[in-house]
Amino acid sequence: MSEQSVIRIHYDAGFGRRITLRGNKKPLSWEAGVEARWTQGNVWTYVWPKSRGVLEFKPLLDDATWSVGGNYRLRAGSTVEVYPFFGPPVGSLEKVHEFHSPQLGNRCTLVISLPPSYAENPLKRYPVLYMHDGQNAFEDSTSFAGVSWRADQTSHSLVAQGLMDEVIIVGVGNTGQRRVYEYTPGQDTGRTGGADVYGRFLIDTVKPWIDRRYRTLPGREDTALMGSSLGGLVSFYLGLRYHPVFSKVACLSSSFMWNGLELVRHVETSPERAPVKFYIDAGTNRDPLKPTQLMRDALKARGYAQGEDLYYYEHKGGRHHESSWAARVHLPLRYLFPWESSGGRVTS
Repeated sequence: MSEQSVIRIHYDAGFGRRITLRGNKKPLSWEAGVEARWTQGNVWTYVWPKSRGVLEFKPLLDDATWSVGGNYRLRAGSTVEVYPFFGPPVGSLEKVHEFHSPQLGNRCTLVISLPPSYAENPLKRYPVLYMHDGQNAFEDSTSFAGVSWRADQTSHSLVAQGLMDEVIIVGVGNTGQRRVYEYTPGQDTGRTGGADVYGRFLIDTVKPWIDRRYRTLPGREDTALMGSSLGGLVSFYLGLRYHPVFSKVACLSSSFMWNGLELVRHVETSPERAPVKFYIDAGTNRDPLKPTQLMRDALKARGYAQGEDLYYYEHKGGRHHESSWAARVHLPLRYLFPWESSGGRVTS
C-alpha cells in the first residue's frame, strides 16, 4: 500500500476554471476549499498523507458549486477515482425502434435511460442495468398498465441524495405474444422455454451494441438484470445461467412457481453456487409471496446471506402491478448500485 493517499477528479472544468476540495480534516474544511492540481487529461489531483487516515470529501467547481450526490471517502494509502457533475440531476431517454434480434427472429424497442452526468462529463463510464418489459420501465404512456416504474426518475433522485451510483438503464421491450416464450426456461415447446434464446439475444446482440454506442463499464461486476413477474423469473434464470456476464440481479414479484417451482428446486440441488447478488421480493396482496419465500430459503440454505449477496423484501399490501413495483424500485436500485460502488472505485 502506498505511503500517500491520492484523490483523482476526472472533469473538464473549462478554461480558467478550477476544482477545489472540501472535507472533514485539516487542511480541508467544509467552509473553504483547497485547490486540486490540474494534470494532463483533465484529471485534478490532491495528495493526502496516509498517516492522516480516512478522509471524507467533496469536489466543488470554482469553490462555489458543489458536486451532485454524496460525500466521497478516501482510505489511507489508496487512490480514489471520482467523476463528478455539477448540473441538475436530470437524465435523458433515447429510443431505438425496430431493434432486430437474429436469435429470436423479431424486433423490439430499446429505451435507454442516460444518467444525469452523461452529457456533462464525457470522461465517465457507467454500469448498465438491463430491464425486461422495457415499455413499462420509464413512461406511463407506453406502460401496459398505464403506470410505469419511473425507474429513471427514481434513480436520478437517489443519485442526487448520494444513495446510489449513476447507471445506464436499458429497457428491452417485450414482443407481446412471444413474451411467455422468451421469459421462461425449460424445454422448448414452441410456446415456452425460450429463455436461453432470449438470453443469447441480450448477451450477443443487445449488450455489444450498447457497449459500442455508449460509455459503459462492460465487465460483469457492472452489469445487472431486473424484471418483475415472468421478467423476474427470467432475470433469476439468466443470472444463474450466465453469471460470467451478469453479477447482480433484481427479481420483483417473480413467477418462481413456474413449472412446479423449477428454479427453486434447481437452487436446492445444483452443485454450483452462482457468484451473483440477488434481490428478491413479493407483495402480500395476491402476489407470489410463498414461492418467493421458498426461493429465499433455498438461497439461504446455499449460503447466501441477507444484506450481503441476498436482499429479501416483503412489501406489505404490495400487489402484482406496476404501481407496487414503482413504489419499491428504489430498494433494488440502491442494493445493486450503492453510492461509490462503481464510478468512484478505489484502488490500492
